[in-house]
Amino acid sequence: MSEAEKNLGAEDATGSTSSPAPSQLEANENEKPATVDPNIVDFDGPDDPYNPLNWPTKKKIVVTMLYSFLTMGATWASTAYNSGIGQVRQHFHVNTEVALSGMSLFLFGNAFGPLLWAPMSEAMGRKPSILLPLFGLCIFSFATATAKDIQTVLITRFFGGVFGGAPLSNVGGVLADIWSPTQRGPALLCWGLCISIGPMIAPIVGGALAISMPTVGWRWTEYVTGILLAAALFFSFIYIPESYPPVLLKRKAAALRLSTKNWALHAASEEHGTSIGELSRKYMIVPLEMLVDPIAFCINLYSAFTYAIIYLAVPAFLFEFQEVRRWNILRSSIPFTAIIIGVLFASIVIMWGAVQYKKRFEAAGGKIIPEARLLPMMVGSFFFAAGLFVMGWTADPSIHWIGFCVGSAMLGLGFFSVFQSALGYLVDTYMSLAASVIAANMFMRSMLAGAFPLFARALFTKLGLDWGMSLLGFFAVAMLPIPYVFWIFGRRLRAMGKHSKKTFVP
Repeated sequence: MSEAEKNLGAEDATGSTSSPAPSQLEANENEKPATVDPNIVDFDGPDDPYNPLNWPTKKKIVVTMLYSFLTMGATWASTAYNSGIGQVRQHFHVNTEVALSGMSLFLFGNAFGPLLWAPMSEAMGRKPSILLPLFGLCIFSFATATAKDIQTVLITRFFGGVFGGAPLSNVGGVLADIWSPTQRGPALLCWGLCISIGPMIAPIVGGALAISMPTVGWRWTEYVTGILLAAALFFSFIYIPESYPPVLLKRKAAALRLSTKNWALHAASEEHGTSIGELSRKYMIVPLEMLVDPIAFCINLYSAFTYAIIYLAVPAFLFEFQEVRRWNILRSSIPFTAIIIGVLFASIVIMWGAVQYKKRFEAAGGKIIPEARLLPMMVGSFFFAAGLFVMGWTADPSIHWIGFCVGSAMLGLGFFSVFQSALGYLVDTYMSLAASVIAANMFMRSMLAGAFPLFARALFTKLGLDWGMSLLGFFAVAMLPIPYVFWIFGRRLRAMGKHSKKTFVP
């Protein structure tokens, strides 16, 4: 885990503590004061402007917005391709499942990307670990656009997903670097909205491109993706500075060594280094262990299920409005705005949850209570399940299309409420292991999101949209008790879990 994430966990866990026993005080008095190495380079006090937490607010907002836009570009790339699936199928003479696997392979790539980019952020800093991979996504987007066969399309989509996973795993660390805990909520909400809205806007733009260019529109969905990423990267390279404190202190130490000729000066992080074995365990072994830790498994499964349904909604919308209602490509992509509207309403629920969390935090004397993060999830879980049923039973063409869109808005509200609450709960529960549990969350949700669209057509063709969406709704109903179980028994379960008990705060 990065130093910023460790500090975040420590800040979240800070609370009132009991007074030490007299024996402890006597022992402390007998101890010799720890000597501070004068050659260790640190920030010049709590108000040092070199510290990212002390950057001007305007600078922080610019960095947050640019990183959020880059993240939206990465999630945009995941679904922009789908608007041209029909053209891909006809151009390369493949079936729908093969053409659709272009999106699935991108998401599978997202699952493995953090295993590469998270260690890179510790070794090289935030900026290169996000901008360089996104430059790779930009290149692979153009490669997909110029592909001469379906094999090239699928390979470039997979590697595009690997490179596109960088902002999904590393931008959260940037926000922890530059925003204090009391200011971080709006920044995280902005970033989360960009993650969710990107995949919904892309099919609308892609639909316009596909209908305006009936034969090569699918290529232009990738060209536009590459152009947007290139423009965002240009401004980000100019205006985004490095924000990872250990890297900044290494640079400061190097500059001081040159100016003072004192070659003993060094940053604290340079004393221990970062071994390949340590990084491998932190970002590969521990996340895999998190997949079976009971608390992480249940919360990850629920949030991954909601995330996967959003990607399943892409072929579901196309099936409903193109094949059932016989709308054209552009018109059938406009209803995606219903999910966006739901996500925006979910932000209100999340802000309400943040207010309630603050009240419980203060009432507990400043001790962190992960279960207090679950209130938005409790609300969203009902909307999510209900949205699936509403979408299924308003899919008949004899029923006005607005019914399907109302269900979609409920789905968006439920998804975002569950997703954001799950991440907050996991970070609060695992604290110093937050990077690993989020990597596990991303792995699980990307694998499910990649797999779900592959069986979408078979599901809706054999069962119909009514029973197909209802089947998913029944799974959502089966998961409804998860936030309530953790609300009631979460404290005891955290004390029992293999990894959660390591960071358990009584």
